[in-house]
Formats: sequence, C-alpha cells, structure tokens
Amino acid sequence: MADLLWDDVKCFFDLDLMGSLPDERIPDASVEVWQAVLDLVAERGWKYQYSEGELVLPVPRAEAVLSRPADAECPDLRVWPTADVLAIFRFHAADEVDFDVDLRELQGQERLDVFSGFLREIGRRLGRPVLMDPEGDYGHPVLGFDVDADRVVLLADPQVR
Repeated sequence: MADLLWDDVKCFFDLDLMGSLPDERIPDASVEVWQAVLDLVAERGWKYQYSEGELVLPVPRAEAVLSRPADAECPDLRVWPTADVLAIFRFHAADEVDFDVDLRELQGQERLDVFSGFLREIGRRLGRPVLMDPEGDYGHPVLGFDVDADRVVLLADPQVR
C-alpha cells in the first residue's frame, strides 16, 4: 500500500506552488548521520556520483567532506534511487543533511511511490524524520517520513495550498 496517494498530495508537487526544487532535510544531524546516509547509498546499490566542482571523485568519509575549509567549494552527491529520479545531497553543514529533488521527475503515483520509498529507507536507517519543505520556505514541511508511524505522512493541509 502506498504511503501517500497522488490525488491527495499532487498540490505539493505543483511546480508553480512549490518551485521545482523543494528542500528535503534531516534536522539535528551529525557527521555520524551523514556517514550513515553514505553507507546506505552504497549498500542499497543506488547509482551515485560524488563531485567537488567539476571534479568527480570517489566518495570520501563524511568526516573528511564536512571538515573541508570554509572557503572550499561545496561538494555534492548525486543519487539515483531509480534511473529517472535524482536526489542531490549537498554537504553544507554537519548538523543537517540537505538534499534536493526535481519535482518534474516526481509526477504521478508511481514516481511518488519511488520518492516515498527513498525517504522511508533513509528515515528508517537513521531513525529520524526526513522532511520536505517548499523551495524557499524552510521550516514549513509539507510531508515527510514519520519515525513513529514508520511511513511518509502529510505534515500540512493540502487544502491550504
């Protein structure tokens, strides 16, 4: 059974309302949480690519990435949970795992199920919520993985949008 039904949440995947790149985040993180995300990506066999600027490199340990100089370029990790859904993790800070998805890739029930499954796998591994905020509206999640419910749930009323 699907965590969310497309007809109930499609407003949160509307490019005009949400922007094309909503913000996904795991608050109250740490270097260890980041490392658990990196380990999960490798263990699940998802296709991925780590880069610093234009340079593609092997994925380092989270501690090495997050201890780079303040003026260094922010690395990213591109993860494809399926061939046509991309999540881009950005190593801005140790205290929050931050990543983006493109809503154009998440239209319809099938893609929503892929996205929900991705959030669920991360949230279960970490035992933490994984939240989605509208682009530019940080701190107002509309949906996310709920640890207690063990599924992705609505966190905002779709009728308000």
